[in-house]
Amino acid sequence: MRRIHVIGIGAGDPDQLTLQAVRALRDTDVFFILDKGEVKADLTDLRQEMLRTHIPEGSYRVVQARDPERDRGAGGAAYSPAVGDWRSARAGIYGRLITEELGEEQTGAFLVWGDPALYDSTLAVLQEVLEGGAVTFEYDVIPGISSVSALVARHRTGLNRVARPVQITTGRRLAEGFPQGVDDVVVMLDAHQAFRRYADQDIDIYWGAYIGTPDEILASGPIAEAAPRIERLRAEARERKGWIMDTYLLRRNPKDA
Repeated sequence: MRRIHVIGIGAGDPDQLTLQAVRALRDTDVFFILDKGEVKADLTDLRQEMLRTHIPEGSYRVVQARDPERDRGAGGAAYSPAVGDWRSARAGIYGRLITEELGEEQTGAFLVWGDPALYDSTLAVLQEVLEGGAVTFEYDVIPGISSVSALVARHRTGLNRVARPVQITTGRRLAEGFPQGVDDVVVMLDAHQAFRRYADQDIDIYWGAYIGTPDEILASGPIAEAAPRIERLRAEARERKGWIMDTYLLRRNPKDA
């Protein structure tokens, strides 16, 4: 039976690899890496560097394939179907890689940024591969340090306050309104900077981009003051690198609850 490790590798800092993740790396024969193109080549390079650091040379193979493009212009009712099509395209690639590149007694691995269980599609894609029936395998999941955990650690704050809930959502959802009954909201996948619509409220923001990498940028403060600075930093970083990964925590003060 083929085996697959889904390994959370942290938010970017190679030191964030857990001992469990390192053991899984050393137990792997073939690593599957999806290439996101020249603009994001540094993401692939960082994965390769982790392997070189923790695994003896010559004890493993790396197989790369091009990541399918997603329709990022799809909105409204078309958004979920577009994501579904993209995941299915990925499932086709994963299935082919596992079938053609992994021996029946070998172990493969996918290296997942952050934690595989938080805003990542790898687990759903692998399940779709299994449901397709063309190849069978067992898989396990090694948790990693998510960008959410790394963000609040870098800002030296907690994710929630005493006896208060916290919610993790997307920029798309935040644009529809601040979640009801929650004062601490973590926002991911916000390509349109939805935090700007709350600049007139008594809210603090803790923002970070490229967390855990040499390009890391942090900003925080009352949102009215910090929002323009974050917009500028974000635009400059995106222009410089061609892409950006950022996350932020919005903390509403009790009087606005």
